[in-house]
Amino acid sequence: MEARHFSIILAVAVVTAALRLLPFLLFDRKGRSIPPWLFYLSRVLPSAIIGLLVIYSLKSVNLFQPPHGLPELAGVAAAALMHKWKRNTLLSVFSATTCYMILIRLF
Repeated sequence: MEARHFSIILAVAVVTAALRLLPFLLFDRKGRSIPPWLFYLSRVLPSAIIGLLVIYSLKSVNLFQPPHGLPELAGVAAAALMHKWKRNTLLSVFSATTCYMILIRLF
Protein backbone atom coordinates (compact mmCIF):
# COMPACT_ATOMS: atom_id res chain seq x y z
CA MET A 1 0.00 0.00 0.00
CA GLU A 2 1.32 3.40 -0.89
CA ALA A 3 2.05 5.90 1.87
CA ARG A 4 -0.53 8.27 0.37
CA HIS A 5 -3.29 5.66 0.62
CA PHE A 6 -2.33 4.87 4.18
CA SER A 7 -2.42 8.54 5.16
CA ILE A 8 -5.89 8.95 3.62
CA ILE A 9 -7.20 5.89 5.46
CA LEU A 10 -5.64 7.10 8.70
CA ALA A 11 -7.16 10.58 8.31
CA VAL A 12 -10.62 9.13 7.65
CA ALA A 13 -10.31 6.80 10.66
CA VAL A 14 -9.23 9.64 12.98
CA VAL A 15 -12.04 11.96 11.85
CA THR A 16 -14.63 9.17 12.18
CA ALA A 17 -13.44 8.27 15.67
CA ALA A 18 -13.36 11.94 16.72
CA LEU A 19 -16.90 12.55 15.51
CA ARG A 20 -18.16 9.50 17.38
CA LEU A 21 -16.38 10.49 20.60
CA LEU A 22 -17.38 14.16 20.48
CA PRO A 23 -20.90 13.76 21.96
CA PHE A 24 -19.51 11.78 24.90
CA LEU A 25 -16.86 14.38 25.53
CA LEU A 26 -19.34 17.25 25.35
CA PHE A 27 -22.35 15.91 27.23
CA ASP A 28 -21.19 13.10 29.52
CA ARG A 29 -19.13 15.27 31.83
CA LYS A 30 -20.08 17.56 34.67
CA GLY A 31 -23.79 16.79 34.50
CA ARG A 32 -24.34 18.50 31.17
CA SER A 33 -27.56 17.46 29.55
CA ILE A 34 -28.30 17.14 25.87
CA PRO A 35 -29.64 20.42 24.44
CA PRO A 36 -33.28 20.29 23.25
CA TRP A 37 -32.34 21.03 19.62
CA LEU A 38 -29.89 18.11 19.57
CA PHE A 39 -32.44 15.79 21.13
CA TYR A 40 -34.95 16.88 18.46
CA LEU A 41 -32.45 16.19 15.68
CA SER A 42 -31.71 12.75 17.11
CA ARG A 43 -35.41 11.92 16.81
CA VAL A 44 -36.15 13.30 13.34
CA LEU A 45 -32.94 12.83 11.36
CA PRO A 46 -33.06 9.03 10.99
CA SER A 47 -36.49 9.18 9.34
CA ALA A 48 -35.46 12.13 7.18
CA ILE A 49 -32.34 10.32 6.02
CA ILE A 50 -34.29 7.16 5.16
CA GLY A 51 -36.82 9.26 3.22
CA LEU A 52 -34.02 10.98 1.33
CA LEU A 53 -32.41 7.63 0.48
CA VAL A 54 -35.72 6.27 -0.82
CA ILE A 55 -36.22 9.33 -3.03
CA TYR A 56 -32.64 9.12 -4.29
CA SER A 57 -33.01 5.40 -5.04
CA LEU A 58 -36.25 5.86 -6.96
CA LYS A 59 -35.36 9.04 -8.87
CA SER A 60 -34.21 7.23 -12.00
CA VAL A 61 -37.07 4.74 -12.27
CA ASN A 62 -38.72 4.95 -15.68
CA LEU A 63 -42.37 3.95 -15.39
CA PHE A 64 -42.84 4.03 -19.18
CA GLN A 65 -40.31 1.32 -20.03
CA PRO A 66 -40.40 -2.31 -18.97
CA PRO A 67 -40.38 -3.47 -16.21
CA HIS A 68 -42.23 -0.22 -15.34
CA GLY A 69 -40.67 0.12 -11.87
CA LEU A 70 -41.97 -3.25 -10.65
CA PRO A 71 -38.68 -4.39 -9.02
CA GLU A 72 -38.29 -1.05 -7.24
CA LEU A 73 -41.90 -0.97 -6.08
CA ALA A 74 -41.66 -4.57 -4.86
CA GLY A 75 -38.44 -3.76 -3.00
CA VAL A 76 -40.01 -0.78 -1.25
CA ALA A 77 -43.09 -2.86 -0.38
CA ALA A 78 -40.92 -5.70 0.94
CA ALA A 79 -38.99 -3.29 3.16
CA ALA A 80 -42.15 -1.65 4.49
CA LEU A 81 -43.93 -4.94 5.17
CA MET A 82 -40.91 -6.58 6.78
CA HIS A 83 -40.31 -3.57 8.98
CA LYS A 84 -43.95 -3.43 10.04
CA TRP A 85 -43.90 -7.15 10.80
CA LYS A 86 -40.52 -7.61 12.51
CA ARG A 87 -39.39 -4.04 13.44
CA ASN A 88 -35.84 -4.96 12.41
CA THR A 89 -34.09 -2.48 10.12
CA LEU A 90 -31.36 -4.87 9.02
CA LEU A 91 -33.88 -7.56 8.12
CA SER A 92 -36.00 -5.01 6.25
CA VAL A 93 -33.06 -3.78 4.18
CA PHE A 94 -31.85 -7.31 3.48
CA SER A 95 -35.28 -8.55 2.38
CA ALA A 96 -35.88 -5.50 0.18
CA THR A 97 -32.47 -5.85 -1.47
CA THR A 98 -33.00 -9.58 -2.04
CA CYS A 99 -36.44 -9.01 -3.53
CA TYR A 100 -35.13 -6.26 -5.81
CA MET A 101 -32.08 -8.25 -6.97
CA ILE A 102 -34.17 -11.32 -7.78
CA LEU A 103 -36.72 -9.27 -9.73
CA ILE A 104 -34.17 -7.38 -11.82
CA ARG A 105 -32.64 -10.73 -12.83
CA LEU A 106 -36.06 -12.08 -13.84
CA PHE A 107 -37.18 -9.03 -15.83
